[in-house]
Amino acid sequence: MISWIDGVRGTRIDWRDRGLQYGDGLFETMRVRAGRIRLLDRHLERLLAGCARLGMTPPPSGRLRRELAAAAAGQDDAVLKLIVTRGRGERGYRPTGRERATRILSRWPAPSSSGHAPAPPITVRICRTRLASNPALAGLKTLNRLESVLARSEWRDPRIVEGLMLDVEGHVVCGTMSNLFVRHGTVLATPLLDRCGVAGVMRGFVLGEARALGLRPSERRIGLQDLASAEEAFITNALTGPVPIGVIRHGRERWRPRATEAARRLHERLGAWR
Repeated sequence: MISWIDGVRGTRIDWRDRGLQYGDGLFETMRVRAGRIRLLDRHLERLLAGCARLGMTPPPSGRLRRELAAAAAGQDDAVLKLIVTRGRGERGYRPTGRERATRILSRWPAPSSSGHAPAPPITVRICRTRLASNPALAGLKTLNRLESVLARSEWRDPRIVEGLMLDVEGHVVCGTMSNLFVRHGTVLATPLLDRCGVAGVMRGFVLGEARALGLRPSERRIGLQDLASAEEAFITNALTGPVPIGVIRHGRERWRPRATEAARRLHERLGAWR
């Protein structure tokens, strides 16, 4: 792993940084293929939109692009994680407005499980940990990820790849590190993220490409019965792309979506972005 703090190689961050003190910041996790960052524009658009919603002054876009390009250069297959915090601050929650954003960029080896070929169907489970409702932060990829930490701590079975999380009303929202899609016929639905959850860049890619595959994209509330009856279900994130779900565990119940066609075709379309 290699890291840069504000464009300089290093690992130390000021203990007064509001990202450390309060989780006051955002992050993006990006896939690098052949020296190119996949869906880079979508990542930066989400980051800048998140800064605007949090009232943070973002780093200059040109500087971010140069630093990301330098970190990706010469990398056949890697992962970049960019953290942007509000910066060093005084004690207390209220920002002064004088803070300068801190940029923390790190490069990691690509996960061995996310190769070029479409992934085989995976097993997921329904988590006990629920997502709280907060429309002010819904959709944002903030540094506050404790709900995902708690949910991911619920199991250690290596056969279970991901956990699906519900909101306090029992609607399915997302995975601990992914977005969810379910297909019934030609309708491809993903949970509405107006109360909680993270609006992933790969989620946006799928919604944008669905109609080209003859599918009707829909954002709506999704219940457990929608999962149980789905012809096809898959998860997405920026590193893996679409990954089909073969088994959904919910207590003693096992639901088995049979189809994988939409996930496979979307994976093929994603290949044009590599």
